[in-house]
Amino acid sequence: ASIAAPRRSKATVAGTIETRPGRAPIGALTAPSPEAELAGFIAKYAPEIEPRVCPILDAMRARLPGAIELVYDNYQFLAIGYAPGERTSEAIFSIAVAPTKVNLCFLQNGAALADPEGLLRGGGAQVRNIILDDAATLDRPAVQALMAEALATAKVPLDPKTPYRLIIKSISAKQRPRRPKGEELG
Repeated sequence: ASIAAPRRSKATVAGTIETRPGRAPIGALTAPSPEAELAGFIAKYAPEIEPRVCPILDAMRARLPGAIELVYDNYQFLAIGYAPGERTSEAIFSIAVAPTKVNLCFLQNGAALADPEGLLRGGGAQVRNIILDDAATLDRPAVQALMAEALATAKVPLDPKTPYRLIIKSISAKQRPRRPKGEELG
């Protein structure tokens, strides 16, 4: 049995919120869902970015059963990681949204992936990325091969039985502009 909230009369004292038995306080603020928060992060970008990002995220969800989406609204990018659990260090891929482009990042072993078509960009010891013009880029055989190799060599494999979750991991208080110069929201 749950404990009902104490009942207050309709005449409330300033600063208090009227409650009803067994229900949340009237006027209580609820946190937005992670999906609503992610939509809000995407909405900060130029109008042409959302129609690119949303189908890419849908395609990644379909392609990676068992992946947990980890969202970071960082200083530089909006990053959506795909991991077998909540640990950022186990993320295999991320989608990095910049003001004018969307990248697929290979986080664990990008530098070691076989890339006969030379699609991978970057020069670090580990991470590589490719620019995604749209969700169809994910269907290219060379991109599918890179993703398959990254999944096969991941430190912790995805378990397709893991239920989907979207987790907002961090929101940076200070951020670079999300729209190209001259297109900022006023």
